[in-house]
Amino acid sequence: MTRISFVTRCLEDDEVYSLLRPYVAEWFRRRYGSFTLPQRCAIPLIKRGENVLVSSPTGTGKTLAVFLGIIDELFRLGEEGRLQDQIYAVYVSPLRALNNDMRRNLLEPLHGIRQVASEMGIQLPEVRVAVRTSDTSPSEKQEMVRRPPHILITTPESLTIALVAPKFRERLATTRWIVIDEIHELASSKRGSLLSLTLERLEELVGGRLQRIGLSATIAPLEEVAKFLVGFDDNGEPRSCKIVDARFAKPIDIRVLCPVRDLINTPAEEVNEAIYRLLARLVMEHRTTLVFTNTRSATERVVYKLRKLLAAEGIADMDEIEAHHSSLSRDLRLEVEEKLKRGELKVVVSSTSLELGIDIGYIDLVVLLSSPKSVSRLLQRVGRAGHHIRQVSKGRIIVVDRDDLVECTVLAKAAMERKIDRVHIPRNPLDILAQHLVGMALERRWKIEEAYKLVRRSYSFHTLDYRDFINTLRYLAGLYPDTLEEMKVYAKIWLDEEKGEFGKKRSTRAIYAPNVGAIPDEAKIHVYTRDGRYVGDLEEAFVQILSPGDIFVLGGRTYRFIRSEGARVIVEPVEGVKPTVPVWFSEMLPLAFDSALLVGEFRRKIAEAIMNGVSREEIVDWLVREYLLERHAAENIYEYIREQVEFTGGKVPNDRMILVELFIDDESETSNVIFHSLFGRRVNDALSRAYAYYLAEWLAKPVRITVSDNGFMLTVDGTDAIDMDLVVKLSRAVKSRELRDILKRVLRNTELLKRRFRHCAERALMILRRYRGRERSVHRMQINAQALLQAVEQLGDFPVLKEAYREILEDYMDVANAEQVLRWVEEGRVKLDYFGPTRVPSPFAHHLVVKGYSDVVLMEDRRRLLAELHRRVMELLAARRGNSRSGEEGEAVA
Repeated sequence: MTRISFVTRCLEDDEVYSLLRPYVAEWFRRRYGSFTLPQRCAIPLIKRGENVLVSSPTGTGKTLAVFLGIIDELFRLGEEGRLQDQIYAVYVSPLRALNNDMRRNLLEPLHGIRQVASEMGIQLPEVRVAVRTSDTSPSEKQEMVRRPPHILITTPESLTIALVAPKFRERLATTRWIVIDEIHELASSKRGSLLSLTLERLEELVGGRLQRIGLSATIAPLEEVAKFLVGFDDNGEPRSCKIVDARFAKPIDIRVLCPVRDLINTPAEEVNEAIYRLLARLVMEHRTTLVFTNTRSATERVVYKLRKLLAAEGIADMDEIEAHHSSLSRDLRLEVEEKLKRGELKVVVSSTSLELGIDIGYIDLVVLLSSPKSVSRLLQRVGRAGHHIRQVSKGRIIVVDRDDLVECTVLAKAAMERKIDRVHIPRNPLDILAQHLVGMALERRWKIEEAYKLVRRSYSFHTLDYRDFINTLRYLAGLYPDTLEEMKVYAKIWLDEEKGEFGKKRSTRAIYAPNVGAIPDEAKIHVYTRDGRYVGDLEEAFVQILSPGDIFVLGGRTYRFIRSEGARVIVEPVEGVKPTVPVWFSEMLPLAFDSALLVGEFRRKIAEAIMNGVSREEIVDWLVREYLLERHAAENIYEYIREQVEFTGGKVPNDRMILVELFIDDESETSNVIFHSLFGRRVNDALSRAYAYYLAEWLAKPVRITVSDNGFMLTVDGTDAIDMDLVVKLSRAVKSRELRDILKRVLRNTELLKRRFRHCAERALMILRRYRGRERSVHRMQINAQALLQAVEQLGDFPVLKEAYREILEDYMDVANAEQVLRWVEEGRVKLDYFGPTRVPSPFAHHLVVKGYSDVVLMEDRRRLLAELHRRVMELLAARRGNSRSGEEGEAVA
């Protein structure tokens, strides 16, 4: 019998009430009347002591689904005089703001239940709740040791540090329940890897079975997330877990809106105006609207324009419209959240910061400006509307161009049909392992085999190779003395491989707590010209994607990237050259692989219908009916795909065909090989670098790369640099079995590796952010990291460098699915086809060609360029039709 199973039958209200203490049941009956589906399923399981994963949208009563059973048990102990001064439940969430919310959400039922019990003549003791995060003062922490809370609220990092806090560690030893909130957010990052191993260490400390409860928004596959929650036993079997799948307990209503009748021929300014007019109308028709953009810069721009527009039209005052994103101070974000809860705001515009389940009160509409890039994110965002299980979650997606329209149409349909993208969970991150091994050494002396067994109980490290484990211990024990001690990297633990033991060194504790965590310090990178003139700042995430020769826009001017020096970037100004990397690129969310395949399938179906002679009317009717589109939106999609069919003679890239196009750009005097590979940006990032590697080798010329979710473009100077024979040879050059090795060679001297290595070195405690009360600047750490990187490259299988490569290939890129795509090509499941050489790029190539020119502040220019490329396509098609007609007339005369 499988240990991970779905709940197939949930109790009725009366049955659930019968499981609770009379005063708990009475409080709930007065307050809510009836239980929601997640509550009817989860409460009995939690009362029974089962591990439970509850997946359901916002507003379905998840908090009480998991805590009502725990609260009931705590009050039973109190009633019997057996409630001790000890921690019983630990609640972990990714956000400190969520922790304060949760404290409020728990105090209300705790107070209310005691009141009802008092009316019944039962005097209950107080159940204490406390929050322990990096914001908690030393005096508050001391109070928690003296008088521990019954329910502790914390974050993954704070729980990890608390495990080695000498006095507080004992307090955690009594934990019975551990509740992980927003598990979908944690699982997909290294913070989840940190937590996964922390849970195993807590289980070991408790000395018995810890009851694990996970709360998640929409995510898939739930079986994998359940394994992530519960981990494995020593036989390698996942521990048991019951899954409450209430992801679709709330009704949803998602529609795609096209702001103008013709997305390509309408002037750019009109499209922009139409987007804001449509947004204003939606705001006017609803009480409170939450607007999601995909970047922080777009959030600021939308708020600025909306304030002017809505105030001018009398729809809302300026102070009823606010921005919420991660670059704002914590105080400002909290102020916006409080205003939302009090119903004082008409509109809030957010990037990703309001996706998580912070209680933001009543929202009746969610609007997404452009594609959310995954079905899971779409459902999560729209789930913020209608804060009660019986209220419809209403979402509207406003599209900005034809590629966006196609993508959003597919995502909206997939969301309504519950086709959810699979989550990517990092596996065996050696930097997080190093951090934990230091923490474990602080607890006690360990047998190596015993520690390895514990580590492999964690889902994130279940497949950890023993050699990687030993190499990480050797690094921590300073067994590379000549290389690392010279660079002031000292041993954190002692290791005796003969006895098979390891433990702490005297100085270990001073470095551990200040440096625990999975989120690296990011910095603003200062940009200077060669002659030392300061020109502005860039985000570090943007700098890491730059290669020498890349052109980008800063402060309205274009610069060529020369090199980086720690937290400085050296550039030279260039005039009249198109950017190769738009500044917003690093902020853009990548399209999920599963969603990308659906987009490819959609394009294929419509192209096949067109080529099989199905009429325009029938295809448009089908789109309106099946995808709930406005008629003009359906017409835009039809025309877009028809133009590609007609222009290329039926070569429409899709989920089963990669089209490789050679475009000779006379204007910029370049040859461009365009791979129409509809597999999402993370896959295309990996593939593009491998193909560019071969092209650069063969031509002995630099190759510029432009990447999008729908393909990538390799650009070489010179209009005669590449012919179609070379294109065909190139398309067959990269093999699935060699992809990882090529990418490692390509990454070796990149900014991406330099900066990711620093992040991994920070996590692995190789570079200390904080030591003896002093904080080191990112600039100093980066310079240090670059020197260390050169040194450890000589050391063979060094764990921190190995992890930097793994993180880039598996977490930043998607090398596994890139290998899958190449295998499909090798097996013939995905065909290669060719088009060109052409002086005018095919319609589907326009987004890539324009991407080089576009920057976030130049959205109108981007649309103008798209319109210009479209005009050239239409002229060429008209000329072809004219030629074919005159040919037919000639034949008739003859």
